[in-house]
Amino acid sequence: MVSGEAVSSEAVKGEGPVGIDELLERVRAGYARVEAREAYEAARAGEALLVDIRYAALRERDGLIPGALVVERNELEWRLDPRGSHRAPEATGHDLRIVVICNEGYASSLAAASLHRLGLHRATDLVGGFQAWRSAGLPVTS
Repeated sequence: MVSGEAVSSEAVKGEGPVGIDELLERVRAGYARVEAREAYEAARAGEALLVDIRYAALRERDGLIPGALVVERNELEWRLDPRGSHRAPEATGHDLRIVVICNEGYASSLAAASLHRLGLHRATDLVGGFQAWRSAGLPVTS
């Protein structure tokens, strides 16, 4: 291996490279994803933290989910790690139920898997992302 070359966890296990579809299938098998209505009810009951990782242009175009914590994807692990020095006040512990929301439910799956690696074992993501939320007629503000 060339010095400084990144090694994937699959390569470490001797499984070799995988395509994105297979990777999504693998990470999603590690937790139960949630539908929009379930995420809404859990957040409303104070049982889940909704985390919107969509980039600013999408939030500006489509609106926001009221009460969702907005965290840019590249800051997610730093903001939600309960042990981190840059954590958000909402990152209260490893038992926190987090529902990650991207635009259509793909990037959020990889983000939830990353949170699992930090010990946030109840992290999940929203099937269909923000677009499913909006299609379900759930609250959105501009």
